[in-house]
Formats: sequence, structure tokens, C-alpha cells
Amino acid sequence: MDLVVDSNILFAALLKESGTSDILFKHKLYAPEFIFEEFRKYRDYLKGKTKRNDENFNEFFDLFERNVMLIPREEIESFLENAEKISPDAKDVPYLALALKLRCSLWSNDRDLKEKQDVVKVYSTEELIKMD
Repeated sequence: MDLVVDSNILFAALLKESGTSDILFKHKLYAPEFIFEEFRKYRDYLKGKTKRNDENFNEFFDLFERNVMLIPREEIESFLENAEKISPDAKDVPYLALALKLRCSLWSNDRDLKEKQDVVKVYSTEELIKMD
């Protein structure tokens, strides 16, 4: 399944081995290109919070970079206005815009994103685990 992945999902997968990290590589994942800027910005902080050793953390981070297809902002700009109209939170606008562009679902555990808009299908980690 093609999915736009919310940055919080990737943060959670980095922090600990879980169902999230188990299903990360079973789907074709997309994200706005800025997502890895966030990761690099918080890399040391995340590394300090994780239960992973340095080598495992770095390997996992590298897997993200290789397996998540990054889409430039220019490619989603024409979808931003519609995404702003349906988004319950401004921080989710780029993810919704990308999902609209790709005509695919979004992977997020954000309850508001799931319940306060009905244009983009939103799957939680729990729902994806049950599907696999």
C-alpha cells in the first residue's frame, strides 16, 4: 500500500523497536522533503532517548533515508490550499497535501487528523498492524 507517513510515526519507530518499526518497510512510503531536515535537527536528542545502540540507530536512520520517497514542496504546492481547508492542524497541511497529490492514504496516530476531516483516509499504526 502507498502511504504518506507522518514524521511522528518515524520518530516513534526510531525510539524503540515496536509494531511501528515492524511494518515500516511493508509499504511504499512518501513524505514531504523537509521531514529529514527535522530528523537531522533532532538526531542527537532522539539518539539520547532511544533504547537502540548507536550502530542500530544509525542503520535504522539510513534505512529511512533509503526507503521513504521524499517529495519536493514544489510538487505539492498546488494541493496546499485544499489541504489547509481540511486540516485540523497547520502542521499536518504538507502531509495532507502530499496525500491529495498522490491520491493515497496517510499513516498517522493523530486522532484529530483521522476524525476531523474525511477527505484523506488516515490509518493508525494499530490499524496497519491488524491489516498485515
